[in-house]
Amino acid sequence: MKFLDFTLAGTIAFAGLAAPAFAVDCPIKVGVLHSLSGTMAISETTLKDTMVMLIEQQNAKGGVLGCELEAVVVDPASDWPLFAEKARELLSVHDVDVIFGNWTSVSRKSVLPVIEELNGLLFYPVQYEGEESSKNVFYTGAAPNQQAIPATDYFIDELGVEKFALLGTDYVYPRTTNNILASYLKSKGVSDDDIFVNYTPFGHSDWSKIVADVVALGADGKKVGVISTINGDANIGFYKELAAAGISADDIPVVAFSVGEEELSGLDTSNLVGHLAAWNYFQSAESEANTAFIKAWKTKMGEDRVTNDPMEAHYIGFNMWVNAATAAGSADVDAVRTAMYGQEFPNLTGGTAVMLANHHLAKPVLIGEIQADGQFDIISQTTEVPGDAWTDFLPESAVLVSDWKDLGCGMYNTETKTCVQTLSNY
Repeated sequence: MKFLDFTLAGTIAFAGLAAPAFAVDCPIKVGVLHSLSGTMAISETTLKDTMVMLIEQQNAKGGVLGCELEAVVVDPASDWPLFAEKARELLSVHDVDVIFGNWTSVSRKSVLPVIEELNGLLFYPVQYEGEESSKNVFYTGAAPNQQAIPATDYFIDELGVEKFALLGTDYVYPRTTNNILASYLKSKGVSDDDIFVNYTPFGHSDWSKIVADVVALGADGKKVGVISTINGDANIGFYKELAAAGISADDIPVVAFSVGEEELSGLDTSNLVGHLAAWNYFQSAESEANTAFIKAWKTKMGEDRVTNDPMEAHYIGFNMWVNAATAAGSADVDAVRTAMYGQEFPNLTGGTAVMLANHHLAKPVLIGEIQADGQFDIISQTTEVPGDAWTDFLPESAVLVSDWKDLGCGMYNTETKTCVQTLSNY
């Protein structure tokens, strides 16, 4: 991992500094940019509900800076260009002070030029591929070194996996993540012949041939494991086909990066017991903060509603934004951004999240095993791992660091000591 010495230590005390007073326009508007229809609604509707709950809770405490918070909810409908239009609507028409939203990286990439042009502020709550650092985005989900790499290590070290099927939905997050993982696996001595990569469209439903190909990968007797970056409702068909083919976790384990409690709530999990997911939070985490969060969620939404990792990311990001705005004395984007560096807030797994100068969080990495009730048994947990915007396992990225606080640069080349302006996949 690549961090300058001052990235963490030099920022922790910043949030407590006195801030100048600004005029504050009430209400303070919070944009909520999540798909409520289309293929990603299975995952994103819960995040909209989470934001509405958090805003209501904050208003019950008196709001922020003496102002009530107003949720401005839009539906980009799992349509990636529409995300950009809705982001522009939030900033230009509704004049929101901050946006919480997006799930897929393709939707975030669509929104990015808009929020940079209009100087908006986006809190992005989902695991992603890294290889990006914008001064207008705080990435509260996992970077690859906080999810994909540790999960791969678990496959190798704990399960003895020798062959890897990298199955993903066909867009930027799975493709970039799998490029990183392929490079990482090769660095661990895994040959090209032992890595199978396959991509399918959003909403893909016919998994019979792909599952058969995965099974065939182990014909030589080597242990096969699936690393899944399949997103949205395509997961339903994938896991059903695994069950139909009689494949258990003992036969071919699957570790998923986009399947959590919400996705499993719509599945018959009896045949999925033992398969894995890697996140920074599970509902089954034992802490007082998590108990209180789950109770509040179920009281508002019903006993059958579950919590999940991106919900915790919104919980952390929203509370950090509240504290940063309070410290800054303003909801102004530039003032809040400056006050965000070094913000700390208790996570729901018993530790403390810290916002780094690279706009990523320090978060623990958890491996969970699917149980018959759709929950996860946490079988591995690390201490807080600092998120890395630029991976060590792609040569063009290995020399880059992100430091918006002191260097004012998201792509600083540590060899040339210059701020890089462009990168092909940025």
